[in-house]
Amino acid sequence: MNKGFRNDVYVKLADGLFNVLFYDSVRLQQDFESEVENYGFYSIDPNLILVSAVNKEEIVFVIENLYRQQYFEKLKPASN
Repeated sequence: MNKGFRNDVYVKLADGLFNVLFYDSVRLQQDFESEVENYGFYSIDPNLILVSAVNKEEIVFVIENLYRQQYFEKLKPASN
């Protein structure tokens, strides 16, 4: 959490297990600048979610809202 990202969040639903990446804006900016400097571009993962704070409460809140918005129906599962 202190690093501004979590890549170890999995959401288990009937149609699969989904790995969701959570980033705060500071970490995303750092990664963007580093990748552009090193490679000339930055490609965002389709399962990357920006949050105001990378903490359990925020992550649970966002997952619940994404589920209601049927976000996971558009995302490729990590496994079935």
